[in-house]
Amino acid sequence: MTTDVTSQAPAPLRAGVIGGGFMGVVHSRAIRASLARTVAIATSTPERSSLAAAGLGFERPAGNATELTEDPEIDVVHVCTPNSSHAALATAALAAGKHVVCEKPIATSVSEATELVSAADAAGRIGAVPFVYRYHPMVREARARIARGDIGALLSLDCGYLQDWMLESSDDDWRAGSEDGGPSRAFADIGSHLCDLVEFVTGERIIRLSARTRRVFEQRARRHVVNEDIVALLVELESGAVGTLLISQMAAGRKNAVTLEVHGSRQSVRFDQEHPEQLWIGARTASQLILRDPSVDAPDSARLQSIPAGHPTGYQDAFTAFVSDVYSAIAGHTPNGLPTFRDGLRAVELTESVLTSARSGAWVDTTPGFASTKETS
Repeated sequence: MTTDVTSQAPAPLRAGVIGGGFMGVVHSRAIRASLARTVAIATSTPERSSLAAAGLGFERPAGNATELTEDPEIDVVHVCTPNSSHAALATAALAAGKHVVCEKPIATSVSEATELVSAADAAGRIGAVPFVYRYHPMVREARARIARGDIGALLSLDCGYLQDWMLESSDDDWRAGSEDGGPSRAFADIGSHLCDLVEFVTGERIIRLSARTRRVFEQRARRHVVNEDIVALLVELESGAVGTLLISQMAAGRKNAVTLEVHGSRQSVRFDQEHPEQLWIGARTASQLILRDPSVDAPDSARLQSIPAGHPTGYQDAFTAFVSDVYSAIAGHTPNGLPTFRDGLRAVELTESVLTSARSGAWVDTTPGFASTKETS
């Protein structure tokens, strides 16, 4: 009996991860769930790489990041390291012919992020950034309802991303320092997710914003603090809709409270990431909760639902769906809503706009290409 090799499934992608912290763990789980091979991992030292490889189920450790990016047995590199190293590591991986999944921010300046987008285009490789909240099915359901006009004309937004892990002065992290974290912390780390959701779900750009930032502690346990703990934003969208966004890493009791509420002339819609199985639909005469159900949800929502209604999904499921879409794009497909390095550049542009507005007290235009220069009163 002979085997028709043309009918065999393609070989699984071979993935490498740089960084063994929380995000490295999340990425490695998503890689395995997406049926790729977890080939190698590199962390800060060879010893830690060996421990991470054993603990996370990689085939082998890599001695360092360079060894991993140049490994001919790796197809895609996941960059899960401190912010300041993202652009250099992603650029090196692209130069070695790899596809890249890079944690945000993809760079700590607009110029670096622009160069990274160009590098991915020139290499003909996929560059993706994990704006994974796009991959909650009920986010896609909200997006579909807005796109088909269910809520009417867009009027306003009320959104937030609240955490409490930096509440005390003894709470410390590399993100608070300039060397690793970059000029922005709260916005670059979590506010970028919120703005991506706003633009993705509404289908409109934030065209200008006014920002206020606050740094509560000048000194944390092991370092001088250089970036913000809290950001408050007023934003205006292309249609004239206005909104408020509150971003804080010092909101006691809030662990990962991502909320997006959009108000239209007929209905409102609200998504709460800590209750991802439901969508609140508000109306003047009656409001309702819509529960996730692939049998009735919009097609782009249903395609992300691998299990039936009543079987809860969450953050790791969303992350796996994102990685699966990345790998689908590598295979030549065009998955709807995949966040690429261009979306990563957009986030860096918005970050620069936030910092510019916070320094000047002025409204700042955020049209791509003008994020760092153009201000209006």
